[in-house]
Amino acid sequence: MNILKELEKEMYLFNIGEHLESYRFLGSKQRTENGIEGWRFTVWAPHAKTVSLVGDFTEWKPVEMQKIGKTGGWSLFTVDAAQGDCYKYYIEDKNGKKKYKIDPYSFAYEVPPKDASVVFDMPEKKWKDGRWAANKKRKSIYQKPLNIYEVHFSSWKKHDDGSWYSFKDLAETLIPYVKEMGYTHIEFMPLMEHPLEASWGYQITGYFAVAARYGNLLELRDFVEEAHKEGVGVIMDWVPGHFCKNDYALSNFDGTPTFEYADPNRAINNRWGTLNFDLGKAQVHSFLISNAIFWLQEFHFDGIRVDAVSNMLYLDYDEGPWTPNEDGSNHNRQGIEFLKKMNTKVFERQPDTYMIAEESTAWANVTKPIEMGGLGFNYKWNMGWMNDTLRFFEMDPLFRKDNFNLITFSFMYAFNENFILPISHDEVVHGKQSLLAKMPGDRYKQFAGLRTLEAYMMAHPGKKLNFMGNEIGQFLEWRFYDQIEWGVLNNEFNPEFQHYIKTLNHLYKDTKALHEVDDANTGLELLDADNNLESVLSFIRTGEKPRDFLIVVCNFAPVERRNFRVGVPYEGHYEVLLNTEMQEFGGTWTQNLPEMITSLDGMNRQPFSIEFTLPALGVLFIKPKRVFGVNK
Repeated sequence: MNILKELEKEMYLFNIGEHLESYRFLGSKQRTENGIEGWRFTVWAPHAKTVSLVGDFTEWKPVEMQKIGKTGGWSLFTVDAAQGDCYKYYIEDKNGKKKYKIDPYSFAYEVPPKDASVVFDMPEKKWKDGRWAANKKRKSIYQKPLNIYEVHFSSWKKHDDGSWYSFKDLAETLIPYVKEMGYTHIEFMPLMEHPLEASWGYQITGYFAVAARYGNLLELRDFVEEAHKEGVGVIMDWVPGHFCKNDYALSNFDGTPTFEYADPNRAINNRWGTLNFDLGKAQVHSFLISNAIFWLQEFHFDGIRVDAVSNMLYLDYDEGPWTPNEDGSNHNRQGIEFLKKMNTKVFERQPDTYMIAEESTAWANVTKPIEMGGLGFNYKWNMGWMNDTLRFFEMDPLFRKDNFNLITFSFMYAFNENFILPISHDEVVHGKQSLLAKMPGDRYKQFAGLRTLEAYMMAHPGKKLNFMGNEIGQFLEWRFYDQIEWGVLNNEFNPEFQHYIKTLNHLYKDTKALHEVDDANTGLELLDADNNLESVLSFIRTGEKPRDFLIVVCNFAPVERRNFRVGVPYEGHYEVLLNTEMQEFGGTWTQNLPEMITSLDGMNRQPFSIEFTLPALGVLFIKPKRVFGVNK
C-alpha cells in the first residue's frame, strides 16, 4: 500500500479522536520502505502553510515534508537520519511566519536548556514481570493494600558529588528500600520532559519522553520491570489538563491554537503560567489518551495519578477572566466528557490499573462508574481529610477537644468515593513546614504526635500515600534541589521513628481489617466519636470476614488514661497489636499491655468491654486473641 494512503487512514482515526496508539505512527519511526531502511517523520500541523524537517542529518537546512492528503498531517522519509540525531520541525504558518518546533511525539529530547527532539525509537521488550501481572488479577484492587511512597526522581537521594541517581541507581537502592519499608507502590512525580526543574515536572513539553536529565525510556522500562520482580508497583503522575507554554513546544504549534483552546479565557492558565489543553478537540483526545495508554501499556505502569482534575472540570477554577457556558454555568462539559472517555478507553485495555484523580473540590461521583453518572476513576485523593487532619494535628492539644470534628467529620463521607488518604509533597513545601515541624510541643512530643498521626491515618478507611522524607521524620521542608535529610537518622528519635513506620507499613499489609473493606461502611464501626473532652477516638475496622477485626483507640491528648474502657463485639481475650508509645518506636513504654479479658459490662453499643491503660499521645491497635461467638 502507498505509504501516504496508509498514513491517511491513521490520520483519519487521529482526527476523529479514536487513534489510541497514535505514538506508533506520529514522531520519528525507524522503518523499511520499498526495501530501504530509514526513518519516517510524521507530525500533525493542520493550519501550517509548509512544514520542513531540519536536523543534524540535514545540516539544519530545511527539507520540506509532504502533506498527508487533507488530514493536517505532514510526513517525510529519509535514509540520512540516525538514532541520536537532533531535529526539529520548521513550521511556516498561514501568514508566512516561521518557527522551529519540537516533535510532540518524540521519544527523547536534549537535556535542557537545549530543546531539540532526538531521533529515537524503542525496540520491543520481552518483559519478565509475568508473576506480578498474574498476581494483579487474583484479587480486586479494592481489597488489596495500597500504601504509596511518593518520590521526586532527582531529590530522593544524590551521589556524594551532588549528581542525581540514574534509573539504574534507583533500581539498586530505591526499590529495595521501599520493599524493606513495607510500601506497596512507588509513585513518581512527573517523569516526562520538562524544561524547569523547579516545576517538579508539572509543566511538561514532551509527553512521550522521559526528562533527558533523568535518563531514557529504555532505562525506565527496566526500572519498572525490576520493581515488579521485587513485588513493588509503580504509579506515575500525569498532567493532561495543561502544558508548558514555552514557545518551542506545543504552544501555538502550527501558528494557531493547536493543542490549546482558541478562546484565551479557556486557554491561558494564570495560576500555573501554562496553557490548558482543548479538551473538546478530537485530535487532543487522540494525543492524550494515546499518551496514557503509552505509559500503561508500553511501560507496565500500575496506575496513573491524574493531576489537577478540578482544573478540567470547572471553567472558572483558575484565577482571572473566564468564559461561561451558553447558559451561564461553570462546568467544563468538554473536560467532563474527555475524562469519561479517557477512563473508559483505559479500563477497556487495562482493567487492573489505578486511575487516580487529584481532585480538590466537592464534585460528586468522581470514582463512580460512568453508567452510574460518575467520571469513571477508581480512586480519588481525599483532600478534605488531609486538610482537616493536618489542621487538627498542628493545634496545641489543649484546643483539640474544641475542634474534635476535624478528626471525625471524614467518617461521615468516608465511603462516598474510593479514597486515597494523601500526605503528599504539596503539604511539606512553600512554607507549610515538614510533617514533623507541624507537630506542637518539644521534640519528644513532636515525634509522639507524628506516630499518632500515622497510626490514625493507617487505621482510617482509605488507601494511603506518604511523601518521601515523611518516614524518617525529616525536619526541613522538602527542597527539590537537594536530597532528603538522610543525616537525621543519626539523631535521637529519627531511627526509632523510621523503624516505627516500617513496622506500621508491614502491619497494614498483613492485617486484613486495615485494607480489605475501604469502600463500604461494613468495614468501619465507630465506637465513640464524641469523646472530645478526653480527645479520644475509638472505632472497629473489619475485613471481609467478621473474625478479621481490629479495635483502634486514638488518644490525641498528652494525658495517659488509666482504667480506660471500650466496648468490644465478642467475649474472650484481646491483645495489643500496636502500641505507638513503645520504647522501640521512640516512646517511653518499656513493657506492653498484658492480655485483656472481656467484662460483661457492655458499652459503645457492644455487648462486652475491655479495660486498659491508654498511652498519652498514643494509639493502640487491639486484636482478638481468643474470642467466642464470631462467625469464622
